[in-house]
Amino acid sequence: RVLEQHKLNKDQWEERIQVWHEEHRGMIREDAVLEYLKIAQDLEMYGVNYFSIKNKKGSELWLGVDALGLNIYEQNDRLTPKIGFPWSEIRNISFNDKKFVIKPIDKKAPDFVFYAPRLRINKRILALCMGNHELYMRRRKPDTIEVQQMKAQAREEKHQKQMERALLENEKKKRELAEKEKEKIEREKEELMERLKQIEEQTKKAQQELEEQTRRALELEQERKRAQEEAEKLAKERREAEEAKEALLRASHDQQKTQEQLAAEMAELTARITQLELARQKKESEAQEWQHKAQRVQEDLEKTKEELKTAMSTPHVTEPMHSENEHDDEQDENAAEASAELRSEATIKDRSEEERTTEAEKNERVQKHLKVRS
Repeated sequence: RVLEQHKLNKDQWEERIQVWHEEHRGMIREDAVLEYLKIAQDLEMYGVNYFSIKNKKGSELWLGVDALGLNIYEQNDRLTPKIGFPWSEIRNISFNDKKFVIKPIDKKAPDFVFYAPRLRINKRILALCMGNHELYMRRRKPDTIEVQQMKAQAREEKHQKQMERALLENEKKKRELAEKEKEKIEREKEELMERLKQIEEQTKKAQQELEEQTRRALELEQERKRAQEEAEKLAKERREAEEAKEALLRASHDQQKTQEQLAAEMAELTARITQLELARQKKESEAQEWQHKAQRVQEDLEKTKEELKTAMSTPHVTEPMHSENEHDDEQDENAAEASAELRSEATIKDRSEEERTTEAEKNERVQKHLKVRS
């Protein structure tokens, strides 16, 4: 019912209980019990003892006995009483075996009769009714001197306990504050130690970086010197290369002149060789032509000899033979001239070979001269 009234889920109840526990953490046990009772006594079922009973009709009911009186509840509802009998309105209660009777102060009102399942339950109900009624009547009477003294002593003890508790709470707070301060100091100390450690590591790292930078600077200085030396060496080599280049340019210029001169000489010699080659080819052509002529003359001579032999084999022909002999003499003279001209061609041909040999020697000398110049 409480859960239904407040409409909180399990997690919300746990959170609410934790908050209440934190708020009342310093409360002593007795005060906590009293506070609990103050809250619990307002609940419908607080201090109620329930007993299962039956009315005259045999209906199942509940009898509730509490500090304020007797209540009759239905079987399915033990929160809302159906009939109530306060102690101030009850004149007498009694039982006979399983039968239990409640008699109101108003004599005109009917008695309420119910039945318990067993006799033992009726005895328990009667004992609870007598005890609760006595307490009810005691709460209505003024306190006696002894009770007043006891209450005063209880109040004094309570006040003393409250002072002790306040002192204890104060000491506890001071101790907690001191512990927090100590924890804070320890935490600050740890932070300072950690910071100091970080500073030492940073200092060490900076020292290493400084050493590394110094070493790097020395290496860079050495590299710079080496680079400067290499630059000077390269500059020297460049100057030497420029000088060699200039020398090569001069030599190339001179060589170019020499090559031009040699090219001119070569062109002249080539033209001369070409002319000589053309002359040689012309002479060879003429020699071949004369050779062909000599062959024709030789063939004519052979033919004439054959004719002469034929004529000599015929005796009666004399004069014509003379005439033919004269003709043959003329042919012989022509043949002699032909043979003489043939020897002349051979002689010319031989001189042409000498001229070709001389030109080859000249070409060889020119090639050697070009190789020496290059």
